[in-house]
Amino acid sequence: MQSLTVKIRIFPSCPDDLRRLGKEYIRVVNQLTEHAQQIGKFPKVTTKDIVCSLPSAVCNQAIRDARSVFSRSKKLGVRPILKKPVYFVNNQNYTVTDNTVSFPIIVDGKTKKTTFLATPTNRDMKLLAKAKHGLMRIVEKSGKWYAQISLEAPTTESNGECMMGIDLGLKVPAVAVTSTGKTRFFGNGRMIKYVRRKYQSRRRKLGELKKLTAIRKLGNKESRWMRDQNHKISRQIVNTAIQEGVSVIKLERLENIRKTARTSRKNANNLHSWTFYQLQQFIAYKANLVGIRVVEVDPAYTSQTCPACGRNNKVKDRRYECSCGFNAHRDRVGAINIMRQPVADGNSLPA
Repeated sequence: MQSLTVKIRIFPSCPDDLRRLGKEYIRVVNQLTEHAQQIGKFPKVTTKDIVCSLPSAVCNQAIRDARSVFSRSKKLGVRPILKKPVYFVNNQNYTVTDNTVSFPIIVDGKTKKTTFLATPTNRDMKLLAKAKHGLMRIVEKSGKWYAQISLEAPTTESNGECMMGIDLGLKVPAVAVTSTGKTRFFGNGRMIKYVRRKYQSRRRKLGELKKLTAIRKLGNKESRWMRDQNHKISRQIVNTAIQEGVSVIKLERLENIRKTARTSRKNANNLHSWTFYQLQQFIAYKANLVGIRVVEVDPAYTSQTCPACGRNNKVKDRRYECSCGFNAHRDRVGAINIMRQPVADGNSLPA
């Protein structure tokens, strides 16, 4: 089974009601954890013991959340106080259709299962149809409302021994090589760096004007754009793996990559802010959904070792050349060697 979250935009006619319920939810959780801290243990309580303006099913969920928060606080030695409004609904009390999301709220002092207009994608609906539903979380972000639904999706079994090695980089975001000899380059590193430079320049100008809120919003916008790029690249990689009948994808272990990777001075800032880990996670969960195993390998010397004779050569620019006569794009060499490397610590990459 694969854990993932579907985020669906909803359009409440009375957003103030949802804001009030979200505040009430965290008030109940904070009240229960505070009481538990005072008496040294979490009390046995039911919805009858709590005075609140929440549907009973949602109040029950707040009790479960408070118990979980208190358990964590005992381990951490400090009680977290929730501040951001949130509203959780368990999987027995919400319904999702092609254009609506329904869940219980309090209307005029009474519990009513209310239907909200929504815009789930075709992908969302396919996942919801085949996956086991978990909690739904109602949140507001930048004035927009979302229903975030946790899912446990089944993975399919993949047969065969075809492998794929993937080399991640700045100039070329990802290069994939399969054991059948297929090579593909994914993403446009030059374009990505250009867009990020534009964002950096705009933030610098806003900083001179001391517009901190605008800087934060611009940073969030850049993060969303980069996340979208990683989603597209990972989808292309997994689609290629499916077409080539790949059963195992090998990725380089990213531990200390920012300390060990060599790059030019002008690319140093990009190296430290590039979302390598996020791209790996997107590849992993998309691959696992279709039964392709994802594992990590040690990337040491993978860009220097000749795939033909095994000699180590320092690479100049983007072309790799060896005295044995082998030559290729340096990132393709890295991907070939990653594909041939043994699995790091014998563990697969967590999605």
